[in-house]
Order: sequence, then structure tokens, then C-alpha cells
Amino acid sequence: MITIRSEISDDYNKIYEINKKAFGGEVEARLVNNLRRTKGFIPQLSLIAIKNKIIVGHILFSIVHIQTDDKMVPILALAPMAVLPKYQNQGIGSLLVKEGLRKCKKMKFQAVVLVGHPEYYPRFGFTPANEKGLKLPFDAPSEAFMIYELVPGALKGLSGTIVYPPEFAEE
Repeated sequence: MITIRSEISDDYNKIYEINKKAFGGEVEARLVNNLRRTKGFIPQLSLIAIKNKIIVGHILFSIVHIQTDDKMVPILALAPMAVLPKYQNQGIGSLLVKEGLRKCKKMKFQAVVLVGHPEYYPRFGFTPANEKGLKLPFDAPSEAFMIYELVPGALKGLSGTIVYPPEFAEE
């Protein structure tokens, strides 16, 4: 059985290792640590998956903004999501995404944006973000840039560029 809960400070080192192993480097692991120090970090939306008393996965949702012509609209970014290689392809990532989206919706957020695998995230309802009039401030394949409206129609009439905190640019 898999249990999902919000992280606590005792989990930080394990979360670092999960991201490091899942991504084969420290960029995403450091990103999580850096995002914890931002205003956009929401502890309840940094979730871990536990199997047999072992933390095997992690997902983080944090606040980013859509810069429109006249305002900044807060939404969430899903980044990163990691599962230890030994536990991948067992549905753990899917459980993290589903529970994370449920919590985001419960907390009254409007939408979640991500840059990720275009063959993976559509199963959860993510669609191409450029079709909603959104742009990234950096180069990425358009099919990898996706959005999920937690509130259907929340982005109607909005267009603009996603503004990430500077921590996303650090390596």
C-alpha cells in the first residue's frame, strides 16, 4: 500500500536523494531545497509517497504567475515529480499527481502548469498550454508545456507568459 502525505522537515534529505536518483543529477534536488525558501512554497503541496515505510516518491506544487498585459495571476507549477528508479512504473507517480491535484483544488487554486513528458501528463487532464494563450519565458518543446485547469474555464480570456521564481533558473 502507498501512503501519501505532506513533507515534514525530517523528510528533506530523503526527498533530496529521491530527486537526485530519479533525475540522475542534483539540479531538481537543489530546486526543491531552493523553492522551500520562496514565498511561493506551500508545505502542504510538497507531497511524499511512502511504501513499506520507505519514502519512494515526491511531488512539488509551488506558486508561479501568469503575466498578462495588465496583471499577475497566481497559479501553480508542478515541478519536480520524482520516484526512485526501483519503484517507477508501479503507479506511484500517478498517485502523487492525482493526490496533488486534489489538494491544489481543495486549496482553491485555479490551474497548474508544467513542462513535462507529453505522453504522461495528458492522462490526468493536462492539455497544451499554448492553446490557452500561455507562453514560457524559455525554450521548451510546445508539446511539453501543459496546463490543467483545476476550475474549468478559469483561464478563459487570459493570455500571457508564465513567470517562474529565479530559483527555477539555477543549476
